Order: sequence, then structure tokens, then C-alpha cells
Amino acid sequence: MRQTRVVVVGSANMDLVGTAPALPRPGETLLGTDFVMVPGGKGANQAIAAAKAGASCAFLGAIGSDSFGVTLRARITAAGVDTGQLRTTYGTSGVALVMVNAEGENAILVSPGANGSMSSLTESELTAVRGADVLLAQLEIPVGTVTEAAVVARAAGTRVVLNAAPAVPVPPELLAATDLLVVNETEAQALTGRGRDEPSALLDLAPRAVLTLGAEGAWYGDRDGTAVHVPAVKVDVVDSTAAGDAFTAALAVAWGEGRDVVDAVRWAAAAGAACARRLGASVALPSRAEIDELYVPA
Repeated sequence: MRQTRVVVVGSANMDLVGTAPALPRPGETLLGTDFVMVPGGKGANQAIAAAKAGASCAFLGAIGSDSFGVTLRARITAAGVDTGQLRTTYGTSGVALVMVNAEGENAILVSPGANGSMSSLTESELTAVRGADVLLAQLEIPVGTVTEAAVVARAAGTRVVLNAAPAVPVPPELLAATDLLVVNETEAQALTGRGRDEPSALLDLAPRAVLTLGAEGAWYGDRDGTAVHVPAVKVDVVDSTAAGDAFTAALAVAWGEGRDVVDAVRWAAAAGAACARRLGASVALPSRAEIDELYVPA
């Protein structure tokens, strides 16, 4: 099987992750049980996840000139991601404050930092997009930059997978250039005004769509009439923080390798489950062997 080429354009953050029996309510202080500091951000997470899932992956993003930026570059590179075009901008890196309870649920506050400087792409970055099999993008950097990348990818014949997260307004030009849209229930509600009861509404926006449903699995549909529910893979959940990123990256890798999209969703479900078994974001992302171990074919 030919190694698929994935380019990820998105955010990089330093995740400060604390665990406690419960998530604090407004005004409440709780004693935590553990703390880790690991690279995160949807872009960096998905780039690392794609590389660990077997892709040749390049990451287009921005880090700050602070100590967090030095650590982010080193760790993303060590994970097997091509960071040759990862920018360093003067100032702070993106930071995410993550709280996780005993059930693996989380609450996250993100300070964008350098991610906000990604106001456009250079010609070298656009060349990387044109040479990829799949462009994988999210919405934690300026949406105009994501749109620019997607339009260029579409013109070059590069498949565009858009994880429309977080839930922000998405311009029609970006949706028109999207081949596969991936959202959770909150994001689907923001995009369509409808929830899980009408997932087919997503197909008004893109020709293929995946709606992730957490412990209930995922729905996949396309404009050719396919509508399939893929069950979740059952594991003991420790932390769901990066499970969605593992899912989306594995989906992009599998589809880029030529798998049927429904089978790619099944493989992605295994990736999300494997990730949820460990604490943290990028450090929890599974290897290809770990995904294959949990993968359940139709």
C-alpha cells in the first residue's frame, strides 16, 4: 500500500492538563489528582495522529518564540511530522488549559497566541498543499487561511477533509471546496441548526459528512444515498481530550490510502477508542498497530 501524503493546516498549543474527580463549577476550587504538560492543538494533534497512523505528514502552523514554542517544535518533529514549514512568530505560543474528570469528560479554555498570526499562506506552503493526497484542516486558525488552503487544494485535485471545529461560522467558499466534512453534535447544530435527528442536513453543505456521536459511534452519509451508523469501539475511557483528533486524522489517512469511506470511518472509530484509553492529547494518540488491534471490519 502506498504511503499517503497528508498536509495538515491548523493550530499548535501547549496543553496544560489537570485531572480531578469532578470538573469545577463557576467560582469553585478543587484539588486535582494529576497534571501533565503536552503538545496539543487540533492541528498539531491531527498531524501527529496522521503520522502515527502511517501517513507521510507535513504540518503548516505557527508557534511562538517562547519556551513552549521550542518544546512544541521538538515534540511534533519527534513524532515523525515534517515541521520544515512550521513558522515561529514573536510572542506567545497557543496554550490550552484542560480539566478532566474521573469519567474522562473535559472542559477546555484555549488562548490562541501564535495561531492567530496565520493570516495567509506562503507560496511554499501552498505548494505543499498542492502536492498532498489529502489536506486536513480545522478552524482554530483564521478561517480565511483555511479557506485559501482548501480552494488551492480543490484546484490541484487534493482531497479536502474539514473538521469544522470549533463551532464558528464557515464561509460558503470553504464548504464548496470540502470533500468530507467531520463534525460533532455541537458543531453540526451550529452549521445546520439541526442535531443528531437530521444528520443528512450536513449533506446540504458537503458531498460527504461524518457526524461523531461520542460513545454512540458515528454517522456517515453521502450524496449518493449512503447512510450508515458505525458503532463505537468499547474501551475503558481515561481521557477523551484528543479522541476526536485521532478519529479525524485516521479517517483522512485511511481514505487517502484508498479505503472505502465507510471502512475508513470504522478504522477511525478504532483510533478514537485507542486514544481515549490514555491521559493527555498528543501523547495519547495511537500507533497504526494500536488502531489495527481495535479495528472491527464490517
